[in-house]
Amino acid sequence: MKTPNSSVKIDGIDKKILRYLMEDARRPILEIARNIGISGAAIHQRLRKLEKSGLLAGSKFIINPKVLGYTTMAYIGVFLDKAMANPQAVKALEKIPEVLECHYTTGNWSILIKVLCKDNEHLMMVLNKKIQQIDGVSRTETFISLNQQIDRQISI
Repeated sequence: MKTPNSSVKIDGIDKKILRYLMEDARRPILEIARNIGISGAAIHQRLRKLEKSGLLAGSKFIINPKVLGYTTMAYIGVFLDKAMANPQAVKALEKIPEVLECHYTTGNWSILIKVLCKDNEHLMMVLNKKIQQIDGVSRTETFISLNQQIDRQISI
C-alpha cells in the first residue's frame, strides 16, 4: 500500500461510491453504478484510482469475537524501563495473538495496546505470563472496556 504524502482529492461521485462500500463492501458494483447513475466500468476505474492513491487499503470480513467466546476487551498501558527497549517489546507483543493493536504513545506509558481475551481469567494469564514477562517491561496499567459504544470509520 502506498502511503500518501498529501491529501487525496476525491469528488462527489467518489464519496458516494465510498459511502456505499463502507456500508457494505460486498455490494455489487453494478448496483452502486445504477444508484449513482454511471457505468460499472467507471466505478471500477475510480476504485483503482483510489487504491493506487493509498486511500483504500483493501476490504475485509469482520469477525464477531463474542461468537468465538472472546468477551473481555482491555487497553493496557505498558511502561518500559528504557525507551530503547521499544523495538524488542513490540516484536514480543506481535507474537501474542490476544494483542490486536499496539501504539507508541506520548504520556505516561511507552506503549498502549488493545487486547481481546475470553474472560478476566484469560486476561490475567496474558498479563502475568506473556506481557509482563517481556524484557524491558517494568509494569503495566490495565483498563477493561465494559462496552464499546462507538465503532466507526472516518466520515466521507
